[in-house]
Amino acid sequence: MEKVTIFTYGVSQGNPGPAAVGVQILDKKGKVLEEVFESIGNASDNYAEYFAVIRGLQVAKEHFDTQTQKIDFELCLSGETTKKQLNNEDTITHPGLVPHFIEVHNMRIESFPHLTLSYVPRKKNVAAERLVNKTLDA
Repeated sequence: MEKVTIFTYGVSQGNPGPAAVGVQILDKKGKVLEEVFESIGNASDNYAEYFAVIRGLQVAKEHFDTQTQKIDFELCLSGETTKKQLNNEDTITHPGLVPHFIEVHNMRIESFPHLTLSYVPRKKNVAAERLVNKTLDA
């Protein structure tokens, strides 16, 4: 089965404040398939992390279309809390994040049955962080 890695990073300056997301999608050989970086307006860090995950899955779905069902995806997040919440290892304390949790859950069921989530410290998520900084510095 093909393996694809999705690195996501969402951050807010001010928490809440100006926020951005970065996504990098790599094939099993490390070749960059897609990169996305965009401003998402004013948001909290947690909201930005969820938005980055959603954006990463959307871009993967656009890139692979119906083939997502047959691919092993590893989603690497810099937000440990977000990873734990999405894996049902921690509770969501902010009700505003529940719709995003549901959206990710539905995307997993519909298109990403072979999705695993991993926490990756920021210093190892350099590409996604670079994309976020590129957006925030603009």
